[in-house]
Amino acid sequence: MKRTIAFGGVVATAGLLAAGLVTPAQAAGDVASDALANNGIAAYAIAAYWKANNAANLIGATPYNVETKVVAKHVSKGGPTPDSKPGVVPAIGDEKKTAAKSKNVNLPKTTGKVFFTGADKKPHWCTATSVQSQYRNLVATAGHCVYDTESNATTMDNWVFIPGYYEGKTPWGIYVGKQAFTHYDYDVYEDADRNYAFVTVYNGLKFHHDGVIKDRWGKPFDSNPGAWKEVSKETFDKFPHSFHAAGYSCRVGNKYYVWAFEDAGRLGDNVGGQGLAYNQKVGKPVFVFGYPSGAHPDGNHAFSGKTLKWTYGKTFAVQAPAIKGEELVGTKSSFTGEGSLGSAWLVNYKSAKRIGYLNGVTIGVSDTDGNNRYDTSFSPYFDGETIGVYNAAKNLWSGSIAVPFESPALH
Repeated sequence: MKRTIAFGGVVATAGLLAAGLVTPAQAAGDVASDALANNGIAAYAIAAYWKANNAANLIGATPYNVETKVVAKHVSKGGPTPDSKPGVVPAIGDEKKTAAKSKNVNLPKTTGKVFFTGADKKPHWCTATSVQSQYRNLVATAGHCVYDTESNATTMDNWVFIPGYYEGKTPWGIYVGKQAFTHYDYDVYEDADRNYAFVTVYNGLKFHHDGVIKDRWGKPFDSNPGAWKEVSKETFDKFPHSFHAAGYSCRVGNKYYVWAFEDAGRLGDNVGGQGLAYNQKVGKPVFVFGYPSGAHPDGNHAFSGKTLKWTYGKTFAVQAPAIKGEELVGTKSSFTGEGSLGSAWLVNYKSAKRIGYLNGVTIGVSDTDGNNRYDTSFSPYFDGETIGVYNAAKNLWSGSIAVPFESPALH
């Protein structure tokens, strides 16, 4: 079911306008928000879930493919329209305009994978990207890479973002999700026109090594100096069984120890953050960055999902009635759907600086010419209601969870 909301703004056409000059139209009560990990102990346990047993869950995760293959059609009339004037939020490092040219396409550091436990209780991943926010702690991806539409649970379990992920390696740390934001119409009606999400994340966590101590007889400091921290029995008991079962805790006589993860800092400080563009004219060129995986309908495995890929093309109006997608945008792309869900659509991308303006996220792919090869990726159209969801998330602080274990922040 799609709700219709009337706006009184004047529709403007061309160009990216300076941030702060425009107040987009937005209906009250259109933002849905849910907690992912609401305290430090929960966040630590989630990080441990992914790094336990030499990152077995990370390495074994499979690409998420919910509603990936969708019949979509290119429409020449109708399609998405701005609900107010076009506007942008500048990327981190691009607040002051500078000229930048590059002959090569340099891949953005902001893009990575989000990992979570799906409705099938197995580990999966999507693509996501870091975006600008007050505390440099915000991630954007497809709505169904955060909200569990398969089992009708609120959100996915064990949700983390890992920029630059490769085969179990976490070069800039693991960023545990704190709070998820999406549009009410997606949360309640699964409306594809609102299939996007913004997630605040805690500071990243670094690990002292890829495994955990295996000495059950009480010598946690011998082989890993500084990797363990003594805590009270009360704090020790607050960690879930999965944390202890993974080997991230140790009892030595009457003393209790837990694994001391290191603070990796804020996401945006480490990898930057893309800007955001909304109410843009359909037909703009766009780069799509993601981790496509899986096969085309004809069985051809074009992508492995292990490395970041890109495509480039102009946007056009698309409709996908089967998923309530009446006002979508598409672009020609050979990306297969598995793994590419949540891929970042960047307009005005500056290759030299590796930044641009997020103007969409992949929510599905389609074979529009019937040759059994995917040729189109599609995204919700980013308008004033999108920026309304972003505005609800952009100023929320999350902070560090690598703090002394007896701190109130962990309780």
